[in-house]
Amino acid sequence: MSANETNTLSPDMLPVLACFDLGSAPVSCQPFGAGHVNRTYLITTASTGRYILQRVSSQMTDNIPALIENIRRVTDFLREKAADPDRVLTLLDAAGGKPYTVIDGAYWRVYRYVENTICLQQAETPDDFCQVGRIFGQFEEDLRDYPAESLFEVIPHFHDTAKRYADLMKSCEADVCGRADSAREEIAFAMAHEGDVGKLEELRRSGALPTRATHNDTKLNNVLFDADTREAVCLVDLDTVMPGLSLYDFGDAIRYGASTAAEDETDLSKVELDTELFRAFTRGFTQACRHLTDLEKDLLPEGARIITLEIGMRFLADYLDGDVYFGTAYPTHNLVRARTQFKLVREIETKYGELQQIVKEECGQV
Repeated sequence: MSANETNTLSPDMLPVLACFDLGSAPVSCQPFGAGHVNRTYLITTASTGRYILQRVSSQMTDNIPALIENIRRVTDFLREKAADPDRVLTLLDAAGGKPYTVIDGAYWRVYRYVENTICLQQAETPDDFCQVGRIFGQFEEDLRDYPAESLFEVIPHFHDTAKRYADLMKSCEADVCGRADSAREEIAFAMAHEGDVGKLEELRRSGALPTRATHNDTKLNNVLFDADTREAVCLVDLDTVMPGLSLYDFGDAIRYGASTAAEDETDLSKVELDTELFRAFTRGFTQACRHLTDLEKDLLPEGARIITLEIGMRFLADYLDGDVYFGTAYPTHNLVRARTQFKLVREIETKYGELQQIVKEECGQV
């Protein structure tokens, strides 16, 4: 991780910091990281180390206390199992015993900073991505006995692909910005997959796929690596920890990390699925997450296909709605994002048999 050069401790930060027991006086406050949702700062104290301060955005949910409570419950549970508790994200309590404080309607929280770590925006080697698979797989393995139903569903229908499809169809019909004509091919692609969007949720409702405590935002840049050993040591951004499917966690990591191009690449010829990276992540994930059922293993490629389709539909719906959710740099940015996701879906479909074979090999089924 690297911090912005700016180094200030403005007076308006002092009341926030005073709510948390940092052990010694804060001496600097730096804007930190590249997140687009929460406002994040790196706090340095006189003698007790460094901390991460965040102003929690209400963009994702209006129930921020439940969101933070999910994080505390899960991290407390994980810390009891961890060989090194310092490698588990640690929330500090504020005055009153809650893991946050509210000032002028804004919610603030503090984490202990995980020293000597780095964050990658993309895997530099297949081993990097294997490490990502391993730590996300270990996260779910360690939570196998955690009662997922006790977590708050702070973002209802977060990975309900059928609902995302229905929302897209409403956006197409409303066409509030007059953009549907420019997205005809993408709308047609989504409509051609209507029969696929509800399959995984139907399997979950029937009990064929177990509901688990899942991360739900398994991007590579939510993993901290040891700066010396390059070992994945800590997961961050637990705001979306909720009941879910392991397939979605697996699939979203593949969608983000095994693509050969950026999420907003305009040249679709550059968008491919790197099967070597797929294999590396699958190896790390399945070796660590030993409790996966046979059906979950069989459907890992389907998890990648469906979650990529879902994210593409979300980008497309936001484009049609006038870019009200995802931040954009230019008018067709969300349409470009939808196109890259749909190209990646086609890649997964073309290579589906190969991906199934990789899963079998890495799971020792051949």
